[in-house]
Amino acid sequence: MKDNRFVKVGENVSLRRITDEDTDLIVKWRNNERIRSNFVYRVQFTRQIHEEWLKTKVYTGHVIQLIICENEMHGNAVGSVYFKYLDDDKTEAEYGIFIGEDDAIGKGYGNETALLALEYAKEIGIKKVILRAFGYNMVAIKSYEHAGFVKTKDLPAVVCSDGQKSDMILMEKNL
Repeated sequence: MKDNRFVKVGENVSLRRITDEDTDLIVKWRNNERIRSNFVYRVQFTRQIHEEWLKTKVYTGHVIQLIICENEMHGNAVGSVYFKYLDDDKTEAEYGIFIGEDDAIGKGYGNETALLALEYAKEIGIKKVILRAFGYNMVAIKSYEHAGFVKTKDLPAVVCSDGQKSDMILMEKNL
């Protein structure tokens, strides 16, 4: 697939920058219980919340957010991945990913996306990437390990926005 919209093209998925037109999909995905349960921030997601995120984080350059698109399905969007900068020189970032479409689960898109996204991160000057994962999310943890992340710390009883507490782990990868 040769399309200038894509920052990285893989075998099964490609990554493109998020746009305002993706808002309805992001809201739908973030309100999917499968996805919401793997975020610390679990409130009902709205257009307003996402538009504020775009305005204050993505469009100001504090976050690089990409849409994951299937190559075989004419570029259908299936999820999102982001890097949230942790320092002013933009060499360290937090990584986040979700596959939003239920029928895209189990196809290896998360594994491929992680590798593509980390290649892109290195290309734009990020040198260290961290992530947090709930200890019960073994599928995600295995995917992160496949991409080269290593566990660096236990984060016990992290309080989520709904009041629930769950153990998390911190993982990192130097690029």
